[in-house]
Amino acid sequence: MTRLEIISDPICPWCYIGKAKLDKALETAPNPFEITWRPFQLNPDMPATGMDRRAYLEGKFGKDRATPVYAQIEAAAVEAGLDVDFSQIKRTPNTVDAHRMIRWAKTSDHQTALVTELFARYFKLGQDISDHAILLNAAEVVGMDTEVMSRLLAGDVDRDVVIREDTEAREMGVSGVPTFLIGGRYAVQGAQDAATWANIIAEISEASAAMPQQ
Repeated sequence: MTRLEIISDPICPWCYIGKAKLDKALETAPNPFEITWRPFQLNPDMPATGMDRRAYLEGKFGKDRATPVYAQIEAAAVEAGLDVDFSQIKRTPNTVDAHRMIRWAKTSDHQTALVTELFARYFKLGQDISDHAILLNAAEVVGMDTEVMSRLLAGDVDRDVVIREDTEAREMGVSGVPTFLIGGRYAVQGAQDAATWANIIAEISEASAAMPQQ
């Protein structure tokens, strides 16, 4: 298996779109990847309580551009086969706790399932994924141990690790997400088309087939 590290944020629409396109490619090809999700905060200075969604978008894109920018993103999401409703989102959350739970999900092999659940809750239902009740319900849905997750969320376990990994990604040159690190050697940035992923998968398969068998 080839290690695929996906640096993303569960409130990043292009990360959701990028995952959908990767999933599409994997529907018709053997999966050569061992996937790990790595943290990145779109808004590292976001208050712990988040902020009003409209104020956030207008501050980021400007009053005149916020609506057309997200209309284009929504069109791209629909084209990728996603069911989204950005109008449901009332607040932009701080995602440190979501990243902590994604990190813990790796130990029980629930990471991709949890990421998928968080994307859907945020972009389709508009849920505040900084809310511990929401996070715990998402964990329960994908089969994680919610008693353990509740105890961990109540403290600061791995908060410093998530912030450090976010910082390390930026120091490595990651300025936008999704960023895909393939085999620890190659980086692919952005929501790549399924055809691009199909070519990457084919190259990995060919390289694997050419390696001497042990």
